[in-house]
Amino acid sequence: MKLKRLFDLKKTMKRCDRPAIPQILVVAGLLIGSSAALAQTLTGLLGNNTPASTLHAPVDPLNRTTPQSAILNFLETCHAERYAVAARYLDLSKIPAEQRRTQGPELARQLAGILDKEPRFEVDQLSDNAAGDLNDGLAPDMETLLKLNTNEEPSSLFLQRIQQQGIAVWVVSSDSVTHISDLDAIESSSDIEKRMPKFLVRHKIMGTALWAWISLILLTVALFWLSHLLSRLFLVIFTPVIERFAKSLQSYRLQTLTDPLRLLISLAVFRALMELVTPSALLRDYLIKLLAFLFTIGLAALVMRIVDLASTQVLNRLAPSERALSYSVLPLGLRVIRIGIFLIAALLILASWGYNTNAILAGLGVGGLAVALAAQKTIENLFGAIALITDRPVLVGDFCQFGTQTGTVEDIGLRSTRIRTNDRTMVTIPNSSFSTMTIENFSRRDRIWFHPTLRLRRDTSPGKVSEMMEAVTEILSGHPMVQAAGVPIRFTKITDYSLDLEIFAYVATANLDEYLKVQSALLLKFLEASQQHGVGFAVPIAESVTINHQEPSTTDH
Repeated sequence: MKLKRLFDLKKTMKRCDRPAIPQILVVAGLLIGSSAALAQTLTGLLGNNTPASTLHAPVDPLNRTTPQSAILNFLETCHAERYAVAARYLDLSKIPAEQRRTQGPELARQLAGILDKEPRFEVDQLSDNAAGDLNDGLAPDMETLLKLNTNEEPSSLFLQRIQQQGIAVWVVSSDSVTHISDLDAIESSSDIEKRMPKFLVRHKIMGTALWAWISLILLTVALFWLSHLLSRLFLVIFTPVIERFAKSLQSYRLQTLTDPLRLLISLAVFRALMELVTPSALLRDYLIKLLAFLFTIGLAALVMRIVDLASTQVLNRLAPSERALSYSVLPLGLRVIRIGIFLIAALLILASWGYNTNAILAGLGVGGLAVALAAQKTIENLFGAIALITDRPVLVGDFCQFGTQTGTVEDIGLRSTRIRTNDRTMVTIPNSSFSTMTIENFSRRDRIWFHPTLRLRRDTSPGKVSEMMEAVTEILSGHPMVQAAGVPIRFTKITDYSLDLEIFAYVATANLDEYLKVQSALLLKFLEASQQHGVGFAVPIAESVTINHQEPSTTDH
């Protein structure tokens, strides 16, 4: 018998060491592990000041250190039908010693049944602090386990912290243990179970009757189909209200809210109907954590889509001259908002699962130091993006010259800026480098400078030069898109082979294609004017000089 009890104890210890939360919590585990590793590194650097007595403190093999962990492991042990071990979670001091071996397991079974049948009982409502809830109005070593409203008078069960072999553990108080049998007699089967076939009530999985499992599955399938109608009904009710305050918002844009609304409505209905199905306390704890996870994800998705709708409304209300800025600022701002919503959702999920978010935030603060050192370039690029957005040397869609290359800005991200070159290749430049470059933004021009040089032949007479200058001035002044104020043409230089006339004017357009059309038309008119006045354009004499130097050497040989 002693060997069997020892074997049961070892199996219980292994079971208590397993996490009570399903594998869906692996992401939270990674976050906690990272924070713990950072805290351990910092402790090694600063020195370990933990007293030796704390390092070698005894550990409870049944994990009864907090009210929540005690009841959670108690329910797991009872659902595994190891009631002899589950009896160790009860204070049996008021039961005669010779009766404890028989009554203890039975009382544990009855208590698990009471907790499973009470729909208002939730494990995560119990304190996860070793000292318990000190603000509940009870003695420091007492904690409320369950409150029941029976036909006679309200009854309550309590947990109490006691010392066992030098370890402070939480167990069901001795006074509450004496009332378990009376409460079990009052908490009879529900009216639904009385009408069910016996095999659906007797067969249980995780302490939950088979009929309850079937009901939960059917409820999930039904809500999957009905949620579509419910979300449509929600949109029909609230669309007129939303359009009243946002008249420019098209109704089809509200359809993007349908999917997260379906999820949120389904979860709300499922949670309400759980009170009728009444799964076991352990399964109820798992379901509530899963519902909290899905609800937070659905709410975060809904908020993100509302932000997208709001950004679209803001973009539509901007003036055309301001939209170029919005194409650069809004995508970057939306990314930052989405990251913020995701982080808040992650913290809410971890808080609903019972994790200490203060410790996580403290670990992230310590980790921020390591991240700042390891990601200096990334941080530089982030501040470079902020500099580009605030200073606005370029915007998305601008045609600019940076270094020795030219191209059109296609995206300004958190890390880099992407530019499409004239060769249709994509150049990606880190924001930290791009923000320090000398950038010539051609898209910011209000007009384009027209300044060709006409090189007349060296033997052109002064009279012909004057006639050509007057003809060019007349051509520039007569074109509606040319701004030729002041002295538009200047006789600037006499070289060995040409007389240089420099044109100084502006074409009143910022569009390069339109400028090129005007430039072509003006140059053609210059050619016509030169033919009319008998003026020829000079050809560099370097080529003829080179030929004259080469011919004698060929003849000599």
